Amino acid sequence: MLPGGLVVVPAALFVALVIAHDKVLKELEISRRRVAFYEAGIARLEDRWIGTGTHGTRYGDPAHPYAADLDLFGRGSLFELLCGARTRAGEETLASWLLAPADPEAIRARQRAVQDLAPRLDLREQIALLGSEVRSSADPAALATWGAEPAHPFPPAQRMAALVIGTLSLAALILWFAGFGLLPLVAMSAVGQVFVYPVRGRVKRIVDSVGKPAKDLELLSLILARLESESFESPLLRGLLSNLSGHEMPPSRRIARLQSLVDYLRSRDNMLFMPFAVLLLWRAQFAFAIESWRAENGPHVADWLRIVGEFEALSSLAGYAYEHPTDVFPELAESGVCVEGVGMAHPLLPAAHAVPNDLKLGDGVQAFIVSGSNMSGKSTLLRTVGVNVVLALAGAPVRAAAFRLSPVSLGASIRTEDSLQGGVSRFYAEITRLRQIMELASERPPALFLLDEILHGTNSHDRLIGAEAVVRGLLAHGAIGLVTTHDLALARIAEEPALKVSNVHFQDDIVNGKMTFDYHLRPGIVEKSNAIELMRSIGLPV
Repeated sequence: MLPGGLVVVPAALFVALVIAHDKVLKELEISRRRVAFYEAGIARLEDRWIGTGTHGTRYGDPAHPYAADLDLFGRGSLFELLCGARTRAGEETLASWLLAPADPEAIRARQRAVQDLAPRLDLREQIALLGSEVRSSADPAALATWGAEPAHPFPPAQRMAALVIGTLSLAALILWFAGFGLLPLVAMSAVGQVFVYPVRGRVKRIVDSVGKPAKDLELLSLILARLESESFESPLLRGLLSNLSGHEMPPSRRIARLQSLVDYLRSRDNMLFMPFAVLLLWRAQFAFAIESWRAENGPHVADWLRIVGEFEALSSLAGYAYEHPTDVFPELAESGVCVEGVGMAHPLLPAAHAVPNDLKLGDGVQAFIVSGSNMSGKSTLLRTVGVNVVLALAGAPVRAAAFRLSPVSLGASIRTEDSLQGGVSRFYAEITRLRQIMELASERPPALFLLDEILHGTNSHDRLIGAEAVVRGLLAHGAIGLVTTHDLALARIAEEPALKVSNVHFQDDIVNGKMTFDYHLRPGIVEKSNAIELMRSIGLPV
């Protein structure tokens, strides 16, 4: 037989190597994720980000007055460019900010918070490395509902009785091992089963309902723990942190306590431990503790989700601001209605290809009629204005050298689609959207409208009459906006001084049989059309 030392020393060395190896693997995984975090940032800087992020398709709504028209969600969308959230709560908060403009006070507060967060690259990196690699798919509404459901904790006397029975049962087991007979153990086992029988239904419901919430709260706990150790300058962020205090135990530790209770509860499933767990009333005792936890902390779950969601939305905007330092925070107009951009470009276009333009809508000019050929830049101009307004009203920087606007209700008709399933034609879908924009202008003024080639699904006579009526109606409600058109007859509306409408256009040229564009916005109506010449150049018998 080998001396004991010859066995113990190699065994101890093996255990130490296993522990060290596990630590190395974890550090390697973190390093890999850290590299992926920075590679994703570089891809955004180099305009290689499309298809690599979170699309947010679930937040798209065809009935929304501008979401689909401005590419807010989906592959290559504004949401994909912005979103750095790890939790579903963060994604939902960011999506809600893009879908609904904030009031001026909230916009200014978010701007200051984004400026505070933008240089904190280490903080964003650390949060990106927390927990598992994938984003949390936890449904905030379901979690909040679980926490807010009325809790019915067990009476202290009942919990004490369970503890006493479990302790005496353990003592009976020890006595049996010591040779004092089986009777005390059998008696205590019977007492335990009689005690548990009346509450077995409630215990089962508690145990069955806690598993998913405890798992879903794991990443939330890690993010909260990181935030609890941070200090901020902006009032909005400091306010979020203050909502995490006011209790002797911070939220991260309270959630960690729930996870410990659930982990202990699950240890009952171990085949070797299960007989002892039955004897100790293990399942019932931890169900009692979990229900007490929910009674004390459940109502706070919704607040914790809101705080983390708001922080992650702000952090997403801050990440965008950090990666685009030349983008500016817009100035909010104190009175009147206006949208003014200098050197304004589309943030989803590669910077090398985006041609900046200036635009000023407000008291002097209420609307622009934009003419020009196909592919000259008319629709892109509308989307450029719209996306930058969405960013501005969410509290983010915009792609411009200077930007000033008043809070507006935004409505767009740029990409109206038919619906085979709904039995809706493209023309009907378009006039439905136009009615929606008209209602926005009348019910929630002031409004900004972006209309691209409206009513082109009907004949030219009806199109002109309808388009003029829509534009006049919107202007009568004090709205401002842009309308693109191929029908130069609509441009004559600018001849009425009382309407405050001006014409602008994009120009194109034929060079070596190909149509070329410079995408610069010019005053006045487009003076030439190269369509016939272009058709001839490719061999059509025109």
